[in-house]
Amino acid sequence: MADRLLVIGEMLIDIARTPDGLVAEHVGGSPANVAMGLARLGHDVDFATVLGRDDRGLRCTTLLDEVGVALLPGSVRDEATSTADATIDANGSATYLFDLHWDLPAVTPTAGTIHVHTGSIATTLTPGEAEVTAALTDARARATTSYDPNVRPTIMGVPATVRPRVEELVALSDVVKASDEDVAFLYGDTPVEEVMGRWAALGPGLVVVTLGRDGVTYRVSSTGETTHEPTAADRVVDTVGAGDSFMAGLVSGLVDLGLLGGPDARARLAAAGTSDVAPAVARALATSGLTVGRAGAYAPTRAEIGL
Repeated sequence: MADRLLVIGEMLIDIARTPDGLVAEHVGGSPANVAMGLARLGHDVDFATVLGRDDRGLRCTTLLDEVGVALLPGSVRDEATSTADATIDANGSATYLFDLHWDLPAVTPTAGTIHVHTGSIATTLTPGEAEVTAALTDARARATTSYDPNVRPTIMGVPATVRPRVEELVALSDVVKASDEDVAFLYGDTPVEEVMGRWAALGPGLVVVTLGRDGVTYRVSSTGETTHEPTAADRVVDTVGAGDSFMAGLVSGLVDLGLLGGPDARARLAAAGTSDVAPAVARALATSGLTVGRAGAYAPTRAEIGL
């Protein structure tokens, strides 16, 4: 039976309303982007989410089918598909109105699941957040886990409320990836390196923080060594989905290296040095570098990154 990766989280429709009266809808959701990114990189991927039996939900399921992501049973429900409605003013500022549904059923991974990833809105939105926690907790006996906070302040609340929840999930994860913006929201002026150390002490074998145009910094827990790598982007069209593409590339690379994928892989990751994880970070930089060079949340294939 082929090894499978499971992603848990939201998939929604982004609605953009511009000052000229145009309205455009796009499929979005950070975990959904990660799931599709992993599939495009050749992995067998399952996705646990909440979608409606409406036209927007059909659009989402059609896209998942096209890239080869399998929806777990129970992911399509009677409620409407979630939306993020953004009204953009003449200065480019956006005002958001969210209609989110996250009544996630109990998650039962497919046989052969070796890794579980989650992140973003799904990890803090009730009532489904409890099922996310249960799924990560249960998975650790047989699979590795990863987490991307991908903080959304307008939905998740104030830092004092969000921070304990983030740290709870960090402690359940073998790999954590965040952006420098996430870190600044959660910890204010605390240096990134200090936050990485704080998270590493909770249990992950690898902590990664993306720095936008300044590349990435990462810390291996085996030695506490912190390393910086520059961006691989040649040009930037937009940054939509860049962090999700990075996450997909990172997980993909670590799975291929045998540093994610079950209890034995967890032990290898816990003992890994910087040089051991560097190829996976390089893959993540390559995938995100290609994503920012195209409009939207584009997910590159192995061939496109030279594999």
